[in-house]
Amino acid sequence: MKKNRNGNGDSQMPNIIAQGTNIIGDINSEGDFRIEGKIEGKINAKGRIVVGESGNVDGEITCGDADICGKVVGKLVVANLTVFKATAIFSGDVETKKLSIEPGAAFTGTCKMGTDDDIKKK
Repeated sequence: MKKNRNGNGDSQMPNIIAQGTNIIGDINSEGDFRIEGKIEGKINAKGRIVVGESGNVDGEITCGDADICGKVVGKLVVANLTVFKATAIFSGDVETKKLSIEPGAAFTGTCKMGTDDDIKKK
């Protein structure tokens, strides 16, 4: 049995919000999520969240890893790695273990990086 990114035996396909789709409300997912449409609300996923170039999120994202290529306004809480691609537009607060920002990405806001233990050691 093939294990997915979360380590369980489910061979779950990633969820996709297609371009032209607008959702208002909260989303909870055990797996990965790709957003090409617009979401207003909270997104909570144990896997990777990808906000594609046409994606637009206004709210709060909590996830394992995040790749931001589109627009996000709000709060981003990421357990592992956050990547802002060159096309990303972000405004808000980020809490993440690791951060990568490509040249060309727009970042406005605050960032808390590392684990609480890392911050206490420094």
